[in-house]
Amino acid sequence: MGGADRIIRIIAAIIIVTLFWRGEISGVLGYILLALAAIFVLTSLVNICPLYNIFGIKTCKTK
Repeated sequence: MGGADRIIRIIAAIIIVTLFWRGEISGVLGYILLALAAIFVLTSLVNICPLYNIFGIKTCKTK
């Protein structure tokens, strides 16, 4: 996973958590988005996205 991809995922997770905390998203949708935010952070920290592996997508430049 490339650096830009990791940064975008972390920013998206921060936005989702902020919207949930402010009450702008709530209910089932809010919890689903919080789970998605957690997945974004986790995949950013471990540098691996399982869906990228399945579909053969590579966002990291390799030598």
